[in-house]
Amino acid sequence: MVCGVLALFIPLYSKLSSKYDVGTAPKHRNHNFPTFSIQCSSSRTESPISADKLQDDSSMTGGAYDFKRATTSLTGESLSSPKKVTLIRHGLSSWNEEGRVQGSSNLSILTETGVRQAERCRRALANLHFDQCFSSPISRAKSTAEVIWQGKQEPVVFLDSLKEAHLFYLEGMRNVDARQIYPKEYVTWREDPANFCVNGVYPVRKLWETAREAWREILVTPGENFLVITHKSILRALICTALGLDPERFRAIDVHNGGISVFNFNKRGEAMLQSLNMTAHMYSDHMYHY
Repeated sequence: MVCGVLALFIPLYSKLSSKYDVGTAPKHRNHNFPTFSIQCSSSRTESPISADKLQDDSSMTGGAYDFKRATTSLTGESLSSPKKVTLIRHGLSSWNEEGRVQGSSNLSILTETGVRQAERCRRALANLHFDQCFSSPISRAKSTAEVIWQGKQEPVVFLDSLKEAHLFYLEGMRNVDARQIYPKEYVTWREDPANFCVNGVYPVRKLWETAREAWREILVTPGENFLVITHKSILRALICTALGLDPERFRAIDVHNGGISVFNFNKRGEAMLQSLNMTAHMYSDHMYHY
């Protein structure tokens, strides 16, 4: 991005010819008018961006350049460099279409629509470089990752810590049936998920532990730009843990199929949310630059 200068020459008259005569401009006089210069940024990228340049642009756009103490560290140790992590929810799955509870089941697969959504994600990110791609090994996320990452030399890294929450006997049930057969459990899952409990296990609270583990695995990996493909509930946990939010805020975050979110991490492992659930690419040929 290159900054230019836009000069505005604004005539300032000492007085109007009449208090109410706004339709008649005063005759031109040979005054020296003051010049106001407004700096603005353009989208050109011919020149490399220096740290000083980035700081200057941030001061003009309102963007944050440094964010010490933004949140608590997710790594507990210093990183080799700042990181940028792009999170993507998998494309539309068969159980999404059927209105079924998915959880950690591997039986829900990517649909034709889901494949097209993954292809849209790939095209939308084509101008960005990623050092590594991480994915859940569960089918619908794995298939999405394979579409987005195709043609890359580095293999996709599959992490168990990116798996979806295990929802026990609700998995595979249509939502309408689960509400009828297990009304108490289903309502708790939908309306008070942090306290949803099965046989002494709290799936959402456990998801917070899993998300912290996933962040540590991703952030200590060599490289600066990472791509992560996974599921809605674990994405909620990843976003909330990065922002320091508790499991009670689980449903305060929503991410659509193919939705893209972006985090920046400083060398202390502290997170700053840059973008949440971007979906312009789902409805147009939009390409991202960040």
